[in-house]
Amino acid sequence: MSLSPPAETTHGPPIASLLIVDDDDGLRERLARAMRARGIEVYVAEDHASALEIAEERALDGATVDLNLPGRGGLEVVRDLKEARPAMEIVVLTGYGSVATAVDAVRLGASNYLHKPAHADMILAAFTHGRSDPTVPTDADYKPPSLAMAEWEHIQRVLADCGGNVSMAARKLGLHRRTLQRKLSKFPPKE
Repeated sequence: MSLSPPAETTHGPPIASLLIVDDDDGLRERLARAMRARGIEVYVAEDHASALEIAEERALDGATVDLNLPGRGGLEVVRDLKEARPAMEIVVLTGYGSVATAVDAVRLGASNYLHKPAHADMILAAFTHGRSDPTVPTDADYKPPSLAMAEWEHIQRVLADCGGNVSMAARKLGLHRRTLQRKLSKFPPKE
């Protein structure tokens, strides 16, 4: 997270109030300080229950949600926040992302998806994505992942769905267990 002074902008922040949902105390507080320094009213939550409680009490413009939360996960938080506050923009943050989880998050109502580490200005830019801001990348800037990367992400998603059980994941993928272990022993491909 960047604790640097806010970037000079002529438009001001894209949101006036923000809910930060993350179970990492240090990360959550650093991001909250950085957003407050940019003139944003910030609320923090560490899990599903506290996030929904704050969303029900306050009219919020946006939320950042970590996917890897204890108990009810980040995708459930995204879904329930959108039900409670349909106009709220949500940016999902995760250190363990894949294309499949990004698609799930957007389908549940997230407006954008970022990999950690993401600094405050990147997160604010994610809230403006899709608006008429010329500094934000457009869909024309999108570079699809390589076939090798898509395969790696698919394998990771199936393995996560199987709770890390390699034998079960191999059966679901139609691979021999040793073939899957060989693929897993390699580093993720470069895009």
